Amino acid sequence: MKLNVEDYRRAARAVLPRFVFDYVDGAAERGDCLQRNRDGLDRLTILPRVLRDTTRLDTRIEVFGETWRRPFAIAPMGFNGLTRPQGDVLLARAAAAASIPFVLSTASNARIEAVVQPSSALNWFQLYVMRERAIAEQMVRRARRAGYRALVLTVDVPVSGYRERDVRNGFKMPFRPSPATLANLAMRPRWLLRFIAHGMPGFVNLAAEEGSDTLKLQAALLSREMDRSLSWESVDWLRRLWDGPLLLKGVLHPDDARQARAHGVDGLIVSNHGGRQLDGAIATIGALEAVLDAVEGRLPVFVDSGFRSGLDVAKALALGARGVFLGRPLLYGLAVDGEAGAAAVLELIAGELERTMILAGARHIAELERGLLRTV
Repeated sequence: MKLNVEDYRRAARAVLPRFVFDYVDGAAERGDCLQRNRDGLDRLTILPRVLRDTTRLDTRIEVFGETWRRPFAIAPMGFNGLTRPQGDVLLARAAAAASIPFVLSTASNARIEAVVQPSSALNWFQLYVMRERAIAEQMVRRARRAGYRALVLTVDVPVSGYRERDVRNGFKMPFRPSPATLANLAMRPRWLLRFIAHGMPGFVNLAAEEGSDTLKLQAALLSREMDRSLSWESVDWLRRLWDGPLLLKGVLHPDDARQARAHGVDGLIVSNHGGRQLDGAIATIGALEAVLDAVEGRLPVFVDSGFRSGLDVAKALALGARGVFLGRPLLYGLAVDGEAGAAAVLELIAGELERTMILAGARHIAELERGLLRTV
């Protein structure tokens, strides 16, 4: 029986090879930022209101003219096909069934066009800009033609974080497993059989034509060889390619939030990449309030990194976030039971959120407000 996300994490560890679990679960360097995300959320407590009629709950939010059934979505994550074949498609289906967005990563293992299923899904696309900008341009054009609703530019990866667990496992492209890794694979027969049947997942969107990605490009994306010349002027370049909502993911500093607003960005995602980039970075829940104050309510602000429960989601909403993006919990569910596992995690978090709202005396999302929060 799995009662919470930690139960799914333990189950995922039991079914995934060590190098895969470490890739999903790991963070940069000592993991301080990863822990800081958790500690920041734990320090926030709720001061509930009582004698409120919570017979009817409304967890819907409106974002860019579209309605999310719940105030959370699936964050962009790379290499989902390593957790489960067709992982991106399975996560997109789970999100569509829950009437929430799924954000397809540049580092996905399914073609942009294949993930827009069903067509009514709230699909968003996340963009990394590599040194060869033509790669980004062709992906943005394809996402626009395929009907993706929003573009998320990740801005906190000018260089890859130093992920020690991946280094110790020798996880890089091309992947050459060590004898210890091969022995560990033998202990995960179900994952291994799926892997043999489907082959090593690749970053299939780097080239416009299916099947033409090179090993060099794949390795460059895995090691995050990004365009370090990316600047605020690059927003104008993207605007010429994309006429829908444009969000920046990876904003932590309030001055950057003000810059984004001045450059006409449509939304922000306060993120430290789940602790996978700068190990000394501030916790996102700690950065959220200052970013919200900086934009003065003129554009929606979302948050990710470290969220593991509906209670965590409620705390971010009470601070003023428009919504929360969830990452690792969905991969734990995906590892355990594919699409059904991801859907179960979404339902688990939804149930926790609803229970928190009832106990806090909040009938709808707007009643989750800063006045309900205290720091211990």
